[in-house]
Amino acid sequence: MSKNQRRVYSTDQGRICPNCNQAVNACRCSLLKKSLLPETDGVVRVSRETKGRKGKGVTLVAGVPLSEPELKALAKRLRTLCGTGGTLKGGVIELQGDHCAVLLNELSKNGWVVKRSGG
Repeated sequence: MSKNQRRVYSTDQGRICPNCNQAVNACRCSLLKKSLLPETDGVVRVSRETKGRKGKGVTLVAGVPLSEPELKALAKRLRTLCGTGGTLKGGVIELQGDHCAVLLNELSKNGWVVKRSGG
């Protein structure tokens, strides 16, 4: 096969992964992607945003160098600390309300470099 051609299906294996050329059910590409930590510059950024939320403010925590399960646990701990609701979307923790001061304190206790971003 040339460089511009690839197998997409095999009668023996079924669908083929485009990255590793293995059967999709035996593919290890997705495991490697999940195990890698997101690339960050080492700074945890805390900001407040109201855009697209009908004026309701949320506090965003981005750039935390943790894997997905650890990030979920941290989000739960921060929601409990602030006594508010929130979620985890795309590696960014969103907490309802303005809790920047509390989060700056708490995250710096974990040993991370924390900066307030935005206005």
